[in-house]
Amino acid sequence: MTAAHPTRHATRTASGRVFMIILVAIAAVTGFGVVYATTVSAQIEGSITTHDVNPLVPEIDVEIADTGAMNVLLIGSDVRDGENAVIGGDVADGMRSDATIVAHIAGDRSRVDMVSIPRDMQVEIPDCTLLDGTVVAGGYGDFNVAFSNGGREGNVAEAAACTINTVQQTAQIPIDHWAVIDFAGFEDMVDALGGVEMYVPERIVSEKAGVDLEPGWQTLNGEEALGYARLRTAEVGDVSGSDLQRIERQQQLLEAIVHTVFEQNLLTDAAALTHFLKAASESLTTDPELGQTDFILSLAYSLRGLSEDDITFATVPWEYTEDRLNVVATDDAEVMFSEIRADTPLTLDADGDATSEWDATPTPAPSTE
Repeated sequence: MTAAHPTRHATRTASGRVFMIILVAIAAVTGFGVVYATTVSAQIEGSITTHDVNPLVPEIDVEIADTGAMNVLLIGSDVRDGENAVIGGDVADGMRSDATIVAHIAGDRSRVDMVSIPRDMQVEIPDCTLLDGTVVAGGYGDFNVAFSNGGREGNVAEAAACTINTVQQTAQIPIDHWAVIDFAGFEDMVDALGGVEMYVPERIVSEKAGVDLEPGWQTLNGEEALGYARLRTAEVGDVSGSDLQRIERQQQLLEAIVHTVFEQNLLTDAAALTHFLKAASESLTTDPELGQTDFILSLAYSLRGLSEDDITFATVPWEYTEDRLNVVATDDAEVMFSEIRADTPLTLDADGDATSEWDATPTPAPSTE
């Protein structure tokens, strides 16, 4: 087992894309105060789609630390319709979760732990109840089947509810809020930042992902960043096809986004910040409370002391199934889940092997002002 890792300035980066709207809003209040926050709030009001899934999500009976901690389920959706079909390819019906992260916000607001759940992890998926009362049978299988089961009728909220139920049952962690973002929203967010600086360890060419990158430091635009995050096969480059290796790239990318937000002092530029928030919100679906700008800004203010080093990325500890086609959670996963329930810092991360590792540690790092 390995220790959970904090962000490292533009070296190792990560998936779960949705939480950035919260991070940016954090600094909005910190940097500008109430008047500025009200201005930004007016710009994005109504852009976020909200749904109440409480009737579809039964509470779980589990003991957790009474610290005021918060768990936000972040889902990147691989929905192939509309603009997303142009981006991802209109090759599959229904909805799929491309990445899922549990963002644990500490009760004292001193840290945020971002835990990726492998989409191929074998779990018991509970029966999924839709808003019209239809029940979609669950069963044992890939974790991301839960999102597909709930999304059979094309409703993001139903897909999110089924995923929440699966997470709560598997990890015994209560989910307080949720958010889903799609391909188009992710591209727009990165472009609104002016791109993100990434270190690419080797030449990568993947026709399927639309990626053609040279090795070394470079600024990726939204389309390139999304392709890098989704990469599973490549004609050129040591890409194993493992979902675990892809999680490594997604985590590296998220860290790069976090670093860019902090480094650019995005919050000192009202126009740029508003543009970024709008880019995120227009492709965002959340629970009603998380969709309220007053709530986001209040949460942001409570996290005003957060730094890059206080944001930690980890993956649920796993091991391959006997046929090596999927993965299952290990005993260390329950240790991680118990630390989240107790609201204590994570001490574990997933161990990998040659098929899941993706070393993008640059030498030397680029100079910054």
